Amino acid sequence: MSLSPSTEPIKLPPMLGLPADFTVPDVIPLNTPSVPVPSIINTERALERAAESLRAASGPVAVDTERAQGIRYGIRAFLVQLKREDKLYLIDPEAFSDLRIINDALADAEWIIHAATQDFPSLDLLGMRPRLLFDTELGARLAGLERVNLGAVVEELLGYKLEKKHSQEDWSQRPLPESWLNYACLDVDVLADLRDALEEVLEDQGKLEYARQEFAYLCSLPPADPAAKKAERWRKTKGRNTLRSVPQLTALRNLWFERDKLAQKKDIDSKALLSDAALVEAAQKMPRNVPAIMAIPGFRTRLLKREGPRWVRAIVSASRGEDPAPYTIPATAPPPLKAWETKRPISLEILSEVRKIVQRESERLNIPAQNIISADCIRRLCWDPPEPYSQEALLEALRSHDVRPWQIEILAPDLHEVFQRHLG
Repeated sequence: MSLSPSTEPIKLPPMLGLPADFTVPDVIPLNTPSVPVPSIINTERALERAAESLRAASGPVAVDTERAQGIRYGIRAFLVQLKREDKLYLIDPEAFSDLRIINDALADAEWIIHAATQDFPSLDLLGMRPRLLFDTELGARLAGLERVNLGAVVEELLGYKLEKKHSQEDWSQRPLPESWLNYACLDVDVLADLRDALEEVLEDQGKLEYARQEFAYLCSLPPADPAAKKAERWRKTKGRNTLRSVPQLTALRNLWFERDKLAQKKDIDSKALLSDAALVEAAQKMPRNVPAIMAIPGFRTRLLKREGPRWVRAIVSASRGEDPAPYTIPATAPPPLKAWETKRPISLEILSEVRKIVQRESERLNIPAQNIISADCIRRLCWDPPEPYSQEALLEALRSHDVRPWQIEILAPDLHEVFQRHLG
């Protein structure tokens, strides 16, 4: 099966009675969904009817969400789109405490999602998570497609061109324009056909079982703990490495959490409220009064004009040494590679050989190397190989790192040969 449509327009035979120069474009613009755009569901009764309708339908369900990242605080969805059989559903999640009634109605259905890990956090907040999944983005990666965004995969396999001009809109605004709803429906309208096309490709390539194991693995992942994820996220503030003292680092942490609390209160994206650059400059200068903090670009805005004391308290607390932030945190990952040569040279040799094996299999199967096995797993395995070494110990180590059976089948024999030679 060819994965690329012809780059030349199709010329139709003359017996159709059309002009000789009439051609059919190789990619057809898709501007409207196959069924009319439905009304938005924003009442309890309408939600109950939708759940009844979804439960009574059969077959897979296409699922997508629209967020307002960079505009509103957090990762919540402001629109949930569904399609099952020939019916579309648009749900306003802001109108409900959660969507567990929809999740329950779809408990036994296969969910089709493009790039599920991007939608899972928003869906988790709504009490929605599939038991069965077909991820069309991941399927496209396993099939070896060069571009795996939804528009590219639809164009590659279905021959349609999707409009993506509304992907960065503020989906929190109400009412939502009709053109945006049309766009939102198109994203789920094509997913069932795309799923079937990808399944055929994967089966032809002998990779369908790989995909099934990957989809099952995604479904098994527990929802992320937002509090745990946030605890050290301040350390990723752009420019943090310019801070040279513990009080400065503590000030940055305090300012970061104050910004986060205020952003949540105002329901504004944290960085849209106050930039990382402003936080870092304040942590560097450590101003002790409101006029000084307001002199830093970014702090003197309409949204922040009464918040000066908040920032000053955070900085003064840091300058007094209260609850100092550790300059470093205990490492849970292997050290940088430059340290391996002196600390564990054998591990470095093993790593070099393992990488070559993974790259060879990636090229042979036409699957990205990171989908064969994660780089983090390779580094951890090579830095701290099982002791005493045995083939069974290697298999157990791979399983403990969540390496799936299809990956183990492909890699384990060659990995064993490398580890055995160096450690056996």
